Amino acid sequence: MTPEFSRMVNLARLPPEGREERLEAKPAECAALARRFGILGVNRLVARLRLRPEPGGLATVDGRLEAEVVQACVVTLDPVVQAMDEPVRLRILAPGEAPSEDPEAPDEIEAEGDSVDLGEAIAEQLALALDPYPRVPSAALPGEGEGEEPPPSGPFAGLAALRKRG
Repeated sequence: MTPEFSRMVNLARLPPEGREERLEAKPAECAALARRFGILGVNRLVARLRLRPEPGGLATVDGRLEAEVVQACVVTLDPVVQAMDEPVRLRILAPGEAPSEDPEAPDEIEAEGDSVDLGEAIAEQLALALDPYPRVPSAALPGEGEGEEPPPSGPFAGLAALRKRG
């Protein structure tokens, strides 16, 4: 199955100094990504990347992911439009190469022969960057922002007052 945003890049022709790649999703690809991620829309998705050959591996990818997405507010379900500008750092592994166990290492993707699907890698980076709890600025959860807690009452109210003084 072909991913919604597929951009195969041949790494065999990567010059020693590296090269720039610009990936931009078409409207139909944006709509398909929105369906995949269960959000209201992906208005724009662009990645500006620099590919460089890497000793011991195939390549590294550095750049930026820029997007505009529309998600439903978790409180009101109103549309929340969010602009994203995220750094991208990937390491492309040769087929069969073991991934790094270093949690600080860049995300790693395995090449398919001499090629890699950078579009799918960027789609995955977009999914990771989505706000898990989007909210419109005026939305408040029940009980949120209602001021301070009422003063304690009952048999332990005196103890609570002493604890605050100490």
